[in-house]
Amino acid sequence: MDSPSPATPSNARPRRAAWSLLLLVPLGLGGLWLGWGSTGPDEAVDTASAPAPSEAPGKGGAREPMMAPPPRAPAPIATPAAQPSLSAEEQERQARRALWEKRLERARSSLDTYVASTRYPPESRPIREHPDQEQLAAPERTRSISRDNEQVQLRMKQDKVFLAGDEVVTFSVGCENTAGQPLPCQVTNGMAQEAEHMLQGEAPLAATPLAFVDDGSQGDALAGDGTSTASFQPSKQGFPLYSGTLRVSFQVRSGSAEGSAFFDIIYTPSPPARFTGKVREAVEQGSLQLYLGLQVRTPGRYVIAGRVDDEAGVPLAYVSFNEELPAGAQEVKLTLFGKLLIDEAPTFPLKLRDVEGFLLKERGDPDRELLTTLRGYVHTTREYPSTAFSADEWQSEERSRYMDEFTRDVKEAQQELDALSPPGKAP
Repeated sequence: MDSPSPATPSNARPRRAAWSLLLLVPLGLGGLWLGWGSTGPDEAVDTASAPAPSEAPGKGGAREPMMAPPPRAPAPIATPAAQPSLSAEEQERQARRALWEKRLERARSSLDTYVASTRYPPESRPIREHPDQEQLAAPERTRSISRDNEQVQLRMKQDKVFLAGDEVVTFSVGCENTAGQPLPCQVTNGMAQEAEHMLQGEAPLAATPLAFVDDGSQGDALAGDGTSTASFQPSKQGFPLYSGTLRVSFQVRSGSAEGSAFFDIIYTPSPPARFTGKVREAVEQGSLQLYLGLQVRTPGRYVIAGRVDDEAGVPLAYVSFNEELPAGAQEVKLTLFGKLLIDEAPTFPLKLRDVEGFLLKERGDPDRELLTTLRGYVHTTREYPSTAFSADEWQSEERSRYMDEFTRDVKEAQQELDALSPPGKAP
């Protein structure tokens, strides 16, 4: 007897329907994934305008995958029109034109520079053009104590380079490390003597010992500050008749470091002329002239220079004189050029200071005989309105000749450039 078949549960049909639906879900999701995957990263699918998928027959049919839009055609790339190749003759013309353009630019620059730099005379210039002459020579320098020891530096200064008559010069020496911090410093064996190049085979004069001190005496500024000072007056210390370069040498020690160094000065025992101290002023031909009194003992070519400050002491001008002078009472003319005063517009009164000079010698060493320098302010001018001076540029035969030459170069370059311009086209 056959056993009876097991009874079918009442919920068996719904479970089979559910499993059928679960199997259709992955198929639908796979279709969507295929549709998205076929769309490139730079292309978005327009779902609003996409055609509706067809319905599959039967219950639970899956949608067909969405199709990607067709690829877009790349935009055409514009290519420049082919340029006609230049002939050899045209290439040569353009090369020559480029050359003359550079020559014209250089010629114009030379002309403009010369005109601007010569609008004032050589003897009356803005002092900013002579920064090394703004003050009287008083060199200050730093150097190693020796070639083998650069950790110790010597700080050396002298308040004069050029001396005449009874003038006195002061030297100072200090030691410091590479960071500029003071170090102990002992200066010994100071000695004044003729410079080696002055001997020329002759027996030297006897050397004069000089003591460097740090006790506040002999010109030393501050006792015990580590800076040693020595004063030297050639006319009273062994060289009353000597003319030329004198050298002051010394030894120095800082801790275990030792070395040597020297200072040079140029000395004239008897000045060939002397300033009287008298100054007169006058406005002549649109410029302010300062006339310095000078008593000349030895005739010849004298070179005199001075500095001019404005009312507040701001350096303004460097003025000079370079002419032959006969013996006797003379006046040296220092010019404050009118256009310079108008262009700089200084505050009056002006002050003349630090006047120095020498007699130029045609041969021999030294090549000059020094005058005793007038240090500090020498003369204060009156006050003048700007209308008292001329705004005209300086003129001379030499300046006109050079300007003509530079102008001729400009014209020649422009003519060559014009000749190389294309026909009917402005250069």
